Amino acid sequence: MVSAPWRSSGKTMVSIGLAREAHRRGKSIQPFKKGPDYIDPLWLSFASGSNCYNLDPWFQEPDELATTFSSHVTPGTFALVEGTMGLHDGLSSDGTDSNASVAKLLGLKVLLVVDCRGMHRTIAALVNGLLQFDQNVAFAGVILNRLRSPRHAGKIRQAIDEYCDMAMLGEIPETDCVCIEEKQLGLTPAPEHDEAQRCVDTIADLVTEHCDVDTLLDGIEKNTPSSQSPPASPPRYKVGIARDAAFHFYYQDDLDYFSACGVELIEVSPLRDELPADLDGLLIGGGFPERYAAELMKNESFRASLHRAIDNGLVVHAECAGLMYLCEQLNVAGQSYEMVGSLLANVTMQEKPVGRGYALLRRPGEEQTVPAHEFHHSSIEFQSPVEYVFEVERGHGIDGKCDGVCVNNAYAGYSHFRHTRRSPWIDDFLRKIEESDVPKHRLFKTRLSR
Repeated sequence: MVSAPWRSSGKTMVSIGLAREAHRRGKSIQPFKKGPDYIDPLWLSFASGSNCYNLDPWFQEPDELATTFSSHVTPGTFALVEGTMGLHDGLSSDGTDSNASVAKLLGLKVLLVVDCRGMHRTIAALVNGLLQFDQNVAFAGVILNRLRSPRHAGKIRQAIDEYCDMAMLGEIPETDCVCIEEKQLGLTPAPEHDEAQRCVDTIADLVTEHCDVDTLLDGIEKNTPSSQSPPASPPRYKVGIARDAAFHFYYQDDLDYFSACGVELIEVSPLRDELPADLDGLLIGGGFPERYAAELMKNESFRASLHRAIDNGLVVHAECAGLMYLCEQLNVAGQSYEMVGSLLANVTMQEKPVGRGYALLRRPGEEQTVPAHEFHHSSIEFQSPVEYVFEVERGHGIDGKCDGVCVNNAYAGYSHFRHTRRSPWIDDFLRKIEESDVPKHRLFKTRLSR
């Protein structure tokens, strides 16, 4: 578990560097990300060559989280979990959803990454405090990050050697040569980064040069190809998944679950493709449509086909960016761009986040709540009153009180879901496909009238 005393300490850099170096050495590596983040897992997957899975106590019960971990880790595999926020931080005041709690649940040692700017001997006091705060947390060691000089590093090293029972595993100098530009929602996603390969290799070189990677990777076996899987049975359904630079926020275990249910996922790009004419359903996940609004508007064929398909009952699940795409217009920095138009609403980008963090939803008349999360910088104005799917108990949703709207068999909302025991959204999606009776030949190939 790569964690830190506070956020923005260098966890992602160290995690990416270790993942890429393990991959370069041919080690068997499985990355995970603690929390609901979509972007860091893209980088970890890219760096390691293995799909990254999220571990999130908000969505998952402890046994579900442990199963997600154990089902992807075999003996001899380097299991790398990138934490979030600080080591003991979380929504719960008792720390049961913290990085430390997850590390204890899964039997992981914590690799502590400390941002050393503005401190030297105080780092030793900080490390000792973390050692004493919860003595059931096992530590692999500490990596000092953003050291301004060898003298700065020497002072901290001497203090830790004298006062702390903590292995020193790295001293990384302050540098801007490996900076991954941050966007509104965090790191630039790997699919958008023009030089992702060079960037990740540079990070791995830095971590390898200044950290004891040999100790961290000791005992990890070489990666061996898995045995060939038996031939898959014909898929029950074909479901399109919008996947390009504008739409790419999906949880890997959700995609795995679709496959386990006999669904063939067909990647399609609203930026450049035609909409396939033989789909049983369509997923439009989160992303950054505002950065590609002109290109999305230019692909009128896709917009027109999707508009017609929704009118005729295509089952669609659209989250956040997908919701924005289904509106009539997307307004960005004073410019208006035509979108699909299935929702009679306009969406406008705002400078600050409108909805941010974990959400808790409830269907009207039901007692059970549904966990979700949101992070959006846009607001929506509907042209007429709408009926919402969810009441918002925690979070913002569409209007601060509600989230989720439906047009025929298409659902769209700001909240992001993950398929778990408490949030079986994929089962609901597939049930809607089973219950729909839509002649596919009528869904597509018509132009959008304005």
